[in-house]
Amino acid sequence: MKRLLISRDHLETRVAILEEGRLAEMYLERPDRQSLVGNVYKGRVENVLPGMDAAFVDIGLERNGFLSVGEVVSQEAKGGGRRIGDLLKSGKELLVQVTRDPMGGKGPRLTMDVGIPGRYVVYIPSGKGAGVSRRLPDAERERLRALVKDVKPEDRGLIVRTAAEGAALEALERDLRFLQRVWAAAERRAAGMQAPSLVYAEAELALRSVRDLVSRDFDAVIVDDEKLYRRVVSYLRAVAPEYKDLVQRHEGDTPLFERFGLEPEMEKALARRVGLPSGGYLVIDHTEAMTVIDVNTGRYVGKKQLENTTLKTNLEACKEIVRQLRVRDIGGIIVIDFIDMTAKTNREVVLAALEAEFTLDRTKTYVVEISPLGLVEMTRQNTTQGLREIVTATCPTCRGLGRVISDESALIVVERRLADLLRASDLPVVRVAVHPRLLGRLAPGGEVMRRLVAQTGRRAEVQEAVGEIPLAHVAIVPD
Repeated sequence: MKRLLISRDHLETRVAILEEGRLAEMYLERPDRQSLVGNVYKGRVENVLPGMDAAFVDIGLERNGFLSVGEVVSQEAKGGGRRIGDLLKSGKELLVQVTRDPMGGKGPRLTMDVGIPGRYVVYIPSGKGAGVSRRLPDAERERLRALVKDVKPEDRGLIVRTAAEGAALEALERDLRFLQRVWAAAERRAAGMQAPSLVYAEAELALRSVRDLVSRDFDAVIVDDEKLYRRVVSYLRAVAPEYKDLVQRHEGDTPLFERFGLEPEMEKALARRVGLPSGGYLVIDHTEAMTVIDVNTGRYVGKKQLENTTLKTNLEACKEIVRQLRVRDIGGIIVIDFIDMTAKTNREVVLAALEAEFTLDRTKTYVVEISPLGLVEMTRQNTTQGLREIVTATCPTCRGLGRVISDESALIVVERRLADLLRASDLPVVRVAVHPRLLGRLAPGGEVMRRLVAQTGRRAEVQEAVGEIPLAHVAIVPD
């Protein structure tokens, strides 16, 4: 049983997928943090970088977009083997689509191979071929490939989406006509605009979710906003009328996410440690280049052999790791440190279990074989900012290190700073304020104060700081 929950208020839009009553995926969109993926811009080439075989394109954002030579679509590029300098020049105007949101210090990734997604097909204005989703069974792919021949324009490209499984020819034609009208309007806008400017904006999160996610596997789509509920019903009535009866309006005083117990799940999705059913646990850490997941047995000691204990924990971890990647929407390079297994057959069993779990994940993944040390290297397509990037910010105290200075280290720093202040002062007594956790260690007559008097010949009066103050900070108190 699968359900799609859509909750919207003036603060944010939240979308959750429940599988068998448990949270499987979560997406957020806020007015000031909307995804750019899918947007089409009329941009201007700012810099051409032969050394990187890429160009930076101004699309009107804070940072320029990155366009690699492989994403350039032109008559010259079709032959292959051309360099970026042969294809693009600074100042050239072109239509580009965002394929990945800005992340960290990097701007958005761009392509000139524009694709406008509908419910059943993706319209490719610059293409000529026709493709069918590989996620579909072979027989269904052949059926859809035969249908596409009757609807595809000769001078345009088309990709049939997974959602088209079982769809009739009329549904494909209806979807294609709508997308052709959308793109024709975008081209007219682009012709009358100056670069940089937005010419086509992707649908909001709620409608994207309904368009891309709802399938025969879903039992209900529950929406808690009346206006959005009507929009969702209207959209499905137009593009997929067979699903419009799935949409329900959430009623009652209990908020939608609270009713399904999802508020605590949001907090769990940000936790570093995640428990496993038998007592083991995962530790999820993020670095600049990758995400590292460590599997531990924890309090689970098993009943027989160590190898059996290890295998059971690792198999439980496979299921939870994939769920956490989906819920948190973690992308990029991921390294999983499974518990060491002696038997090669057990390592193969764990790898097969991990790959089986990834069949539930819509996001493209690539898993490398498990090493003798129990390490699995993998990648998961990274297109938008995940839950962690949207909901959290860098800690102002540790500044992203994840650790803060200890009390002992802070005391050493404070003692040295006090010594410098006392030596530089002409006053017999210097009044200072420190963090309350250090106040007891700097009491009059204590070891630290006796040392300072012996070293400097002057005395410090120490009081508790008012308000926030760093642990290793010394504030001078004015007279």
